[in-house]
Amino acid sequence: MRAFLQKYKHAWILSYLPIYFYWFFALEARTGVPMKTIHTALDDSIPFNEWFYIPYILWFGYMVIVVGYFFFHKKEDFYRSTSFLFIGMTICLIIYTFWPNCQNLRPTTFERNNILVSLVQVLYRTDTSTNVCPSIHVFNSLVAHSAIMNSKLFKNKKWIRRGSFVLMVLICMSTVFLKQHSVFDGICALALFTVMYPFVYKIDYSHMFENRKKREVFAKSS
Repeated sequence: MRAFLQKYKHAWILSYLPIYFYWFFALEARTGVPMKTIHTALDDSIPFNEWFYIPYILWFGYMVIVVGYFFFHKKEDFYRSTSFLFIGMTICLIIYTFWPNCQNLRPTTFERNNILVSLVQVLYRTDTSTNVCPSIHVFNSLVAHSAIMNSKLFKNKKWIRRGSFVLMVLICMSTVFLKQHSVFDGICALALFTVMYPFVYKIDYSHMFENRKKREVFAKSS
């Protein structure tokens, strides 16, 4: 265990997750707060489709696999992707805190009766229709795909890059086809991603990692 912690010191950044989850679920549990209802005309023209439950749920595995892979194989990519994720997610929580919002898009009756519809109904019962704008589902999917596209580890692995793109698009689509989000939520998530992206991938932070490596080598030699 000591050797593991010594090798993967960068795991410290994951200590933010308990703070994030406590904050998020506290916002989910609050009541009696006036909320802005998010809705666009385009939302009404998008039909409910339970098949999008599959990519919606795959989002959880997508995030774990991307972050986990970089954790074990590329420290710099891990720092970039998790910083991108955590800062963006925190901005979303700040928005939810000071601009409470919700959506009323979920269907009350379903035209079909199948296992996927049943799973969507479970999702509706466990996930409130509050704190939706910007969509964290959309934002995180964009970040995960951008992390893959910017990593040298996947530079020549076209099938992974293309597969990631398809999954990212399907996850973003699933948020509106499952009536979990308004189109506006996704647009705001895209805007947040676009503003943050240059600070994560257009600035060269390599000297920071080189200095860290030098300090680690010096500490071991001394």
